[in-house]
Amino acid sequence: MNARYPMLLAGLAVLLCVPYFAQAYFLHLLIQALIWSSIYTAWSMMGRFGFVSLGHGAFMGVGAYVPALLWNYYDVTPWAGIPLGVLLSALLALVIGYPCFRFRVVGHYFALVTLALSQVVMLSIIAARDVTGGSLGFTPRAVGNSWYALQFSEKSYFYVIALVLWLGGLAVWRWIDRGIGREALDAISEDEEAAASIGIDVMREKLRVTVISAALTALGGAIYGQYFMYLNPETVSGISVSLQIVFAAIVGGMYDMLGPTAGALVTIALNEGLRVGFGTHFIGAANTIYGILLILCIIFMPRGIVGMLQKMIMPGRRTRAVPAE
Repeated sequence: MNARYPMLLAGLAVLLCVPYFAQAYFLHLLIQALIWSSIYTAWSMMGRFGFVSLGHGAFMGVGAYVPALLWNYYDVTPWAGIPLGVLLSALLALVIGYPCFRFRVVGHYFALVTLALSQVVMLSIIAARDVTGGSLGFTPRAVGNSWYALQFSEKSYFYVIALVLWLGGLAVWRWIDRGIGREALDAISEDEEAAASIGIDVMREKLRVTVISAALTALGGAIYGQYFMYLNPETVSGISVSLQIVFAAIVGGMYDMLGPTAGALVTIALNEGLRVGFGTHFIGAANTIYGILLILCIIFMPRGIVGMLQKMIMPGRRTRAVPAE
């Protein structure tokens, strides 16, 4: 039996035991890290193949707001609202992705299109303030402990949910990485014309990974909303969230399965450090630091933190080349 599997089972056992000995504050940070890790992992499924999206905040926003609005206005359980939000996000990815891929909108132009999408979704949420609460935010109706409402006062419940979400994201990442479509996506990221010439359905492969990425991002956004019980267009949608997702995935290492998780730990530590150290005296510092660290990372660590550590520990290990723009 491969020695890796007992190690993985032991690691999973440790993670499952965390709620029994962790303090509430630490558990709160860990839940956030797991939720954001799943979102960053979802983005990396596109980014690692050169499909740079700057609009994943749109998918996260749709995933977060749809179940909350259905719950407040129509008493629809999140167990039904969350799948609907994920479906709508996948449809939005299809609507924006099809014309882009059909007309060969790639590189910087594709990034700008997705960036505009993120802003459109955020402004739409703000404009519909009579329904969504606008820039003041939206609070789902609280009913206490309820599986029907997916609301729990004990953090241990959400920790298990976030853990399953994170593990599911890693499983999908590995499925794409080891699946038969991996070679096709690699070929497309290098040269679309050459990939099409050897019979690869470029549009189908790009749409497939885009829709999967958007759906998983929406699922992460939905769980985020259920956990915090407060939604604000600035925190779950828009350009700042989209750039945070890109930053974390790249800094952590989008070419490695655990890279986005490392990026989530970095962002959580940065945000909490700034909050504890400066309070409200340094508002907006996180985005400034994100930008500086992103520039430094792209120049000095193109494979991110995990990639750099792997290179230091196993210098002879072959890794997938970073695609050229």
